[in-house]
Formats: sequence, C-alpha cells, structure tokens
Amino acid sequence: MTAYSRFAEIIKSATLIEQKEQKAVVLSFLLIFVLMAAYYMLRPVRDAMASDWSNTEISILWNIQFVLSLSFVALYGIAVAVFKFRYLVPAVYGFFALSFVSFHFASSLVMDPLLLDKGFYLWVSLFSLFHVSVFWSLMADLFDKEQSKRLFAFIYMGASAGAIVGPAVAAVAAESMGSESLMLSAACLMLIPLPIVFYLQYLKSAELHNDLLAVDLSEVKIGGNPLAGFKQFISSPYLLGIAAFILLYTAISSFAYFEQTNLLRGYDRDQRTEILAMLALVVNLLTFLLGFFATSRLTTRLGMPLTLALVPGFMCVALLVLAFAPMLTVLIALQLARQAGNYGITRPAREMLFTSVSRESRFKAKPVIDVAIYRGGDALWGSAFALLTDGLGLGMAVMAAIGAGIAALWAATGATLGSAFDRRTDSEPATEPATKSAASASAAEASLN
Repeated sequence: MTAYSRFAEIIKSATLIEQKEQKAVVLSFLLIFVLMAAYYMLRPVRDAMASDWSNTEISILWNIQFVLSLSFVALYGIAVAVFKFRYLVPAVYGFFALSFVSFHFASSLVMDPLLLDKGFYLWVSLFSLFHVSVFWSLMADLFDKEQSKRLFAFIYMGASAGAIVGPAVAAVAAESMGSESLMLSAACLMLIPLPIVFYLQYLKSAELHNDLLAVDLSEVKIGGNPLAGFKQFISSPYLLGIAAFILLYTAISSFAYFEQTNLLRGYDRDQRTEILAMLALVVNLLTFLLGFFATSRLTTRLGMPLTLALVPGFMCVALLVLAFAPMLTVLIALQLARQAGNYGITRPAREMLFTSVSRESRFKAKPVIDVAIYRGGDALWGSAFALLTDGLGLGMAVMAAIGAGIAALWAATGATLGSAFDRRTDSEPATEPATKSAASASAAEASLN
C-alpha cells in the first residue's frame, strides 16, 4: 500500500469520504470557501455605503432590490432552460467576477460616485442570491443521494470557513489599503472557481463515475410558470405561517440594520467597513460554535416550539434594553446576538419546517417564500422604518420599543409553527433526507442579509 493510499484510508475512517471521492470533496470544499470569502469581503463594503444615505434612500433601494431579485431569479430560470448546465455554472461566476472588476475601475473614472455606489449596493445583494444557490445545484449534479448524506456536511464546513476568513481579510484590508481594494480582491477570488468547476465536472465521470447523474433544474427554476409556486403557497396555512415568521424576522433585521447605519454615520467609510467586517467575523465564529455544539441539542431537548421562539424572545428583551440605552455598543451586542442566534439556531430550525411538506412544495413554493416574501419583507419594513424615522421623526428608543413588540409576536409565531410541525411530523413523517436542503439554506442565509 502506497503512502497516498494509507493517507486516503485514514481520511476515509475519519470522515466517511471514500478514496475516489476525496479529490472532488476537497475541491468542492475549496470552491464554497472561496465563494463565501469573496462575498464576505464585499458585504462590509456594501453595508458601509449605506451610512452615507438617508433611511428613505435605503428603503427605496430595498424596493428596487425586491423587483430586481424577482426579475433575476426568473432570468436565471430561463438561462437554466437554454444553456447546458456544465457551462452555466462557470458562466455565472465569471460574469460576477467581471462585474466586480468593472465596479472597481469605474469607481476611479466616474465623477459622481453616488449612482455607482447604489448600483454596487444592489449588485452585491443580487450576487448574494445566486452564488451559493448555484454552488449547491452543482453539488446536486456532482454527487448522488447516498454520497450527499455523507459528504455535504463536510463540504458545508468550507462555507463556514470562508465566512470567517472573508471578514478577517476585509477588516485588515480596509484599515491598510482602503475598502475600494476589496472589490478587486474579491473579483480576483471569483476567478478561482472557474477551473475548479471544470475539473469537478471531469472528476464526475473520471473518478466518481456519476456520468448518468443529472440534476433536474426544471423543477427548481421559477422561470416558466411562477404562479405554480404562489398557488401552493397561498393554499397552505402551514406555508403561510412560515411566511409570517419570515416577515416578522425581516422586521427585526430591518430595524437593526437601519439603526446600525444611523449610528455609523459619524465614521468614515473605511472605518465603517472595518467595524462591519469585525462584526461579521465574530458573528460567523459564534455561528460556527452554535452550529457545532448547540443547535442539534436545542432542537432535541427543547423541541421545535421553544427552539423557534428562543431567539425572538431574546430579541424582545434586548430591544427593551436598547430602548433604555440607545448606544452603539448596545446595538452591536444586539446585532451579534441576533445574527449569530439566527444563523446558528433559528434558520436551521426554520429549514426543518420544510421537511414536513411535499417535495413539490419544497422546490416550487419555497423559492416564493425565500425570495419573494423575504425581499418583499425588506421592502415593506424598510419603507415603514423610513416613514417612522424620516417622516414622523421617531427616535431609536421609541423604535426599539416598537421592535420589542414585533419580536414578541415573532416569538409567538415561532412557538405556534413549532407545534404545527410536531403535529405534522407525528401524523406524516418526512420520507426524504433534508441534508442538502438544510445545508445549502443555512449557508445562503448570511448571503441574503
């Protein structure tokens, strides 16, 4: 036995990854690592820009973002039907890499950067919708169901690692080179996936021997007949309950986001980028620890009703504290708890709710909830926040008290949904593994914020 074979056997015994799968798994890990690192280098730059604008301007951008998100998801569905899948994935990543290079050089050529900054803000948000979703489509095309149950959890660790490294790089670069350099750095990173994707497609037949495996994206795309997903969504009280839970979540996240931008206005853009990058770094470290040590224990010991109500209940208390102490340090602590708690506890539990619906609903109605309801909630609450602050002049203390009331309603909705899930699971157990769906959605949640 060669040294490589002995090493491969050790890896297999430790991770359940077969020798023929190890190259593909390592490259898949590297691919999602690079994608998440690139995104997290761009996100602090995007969010730092928001403090240059009024709440009304941001709410208008969120409304535009809602329309653009739906339009681009539909266009992507059409592209899936027109282009061969093997060319579609590298084309998407190459297109975004080129776009970020363009933004970098345009920033030094445009006299009035305001429109360019707002375009970049919207574009990064669109990028967040696609980069992880396209990756998991590639994984579904690469590995069969049996392999996915063994391999996807390990591959997902690459997303967690990238979400930690990206903000760390952004924090250092913002301080030493300026936030503008992050656009070009992230664009260069986005070129790395191109050869990896082509080599993975080669390994699919050469080593994995999954030549006959082909992902069926015709069921996933929203293009073609988008009303099918809306019809299933509207006709299901259970799915409407999940949508209500997400709408209330977006209300709290919108409040925290707007107050964060308001309190950061006193800093210059590079300082904001550094602060936001450090915030993202700590959040992702906490999320990793929660996901590794706490989430599964919470759902099994507390049950779904309490698990879904846990973070909303904490946010209700935290917002009341903020109402009496409206300071940046308190808000940053609230943001840490909200984001880490959501990514590490609430979102994985929320994804479990979809294991008790049909496969058709998961593919057709779920995108309606994940995109239309989520982005629609951003647009709705962004407009409401701008009206209450810029329009009526309400301060942070009053807004925090209103937010506490919404968080209480969010907690009650979570507890009700958890009870409904338990009843559905007892009467009609899920028959399909949810490993891939939960993993991809958990990785994408940070992107959607």
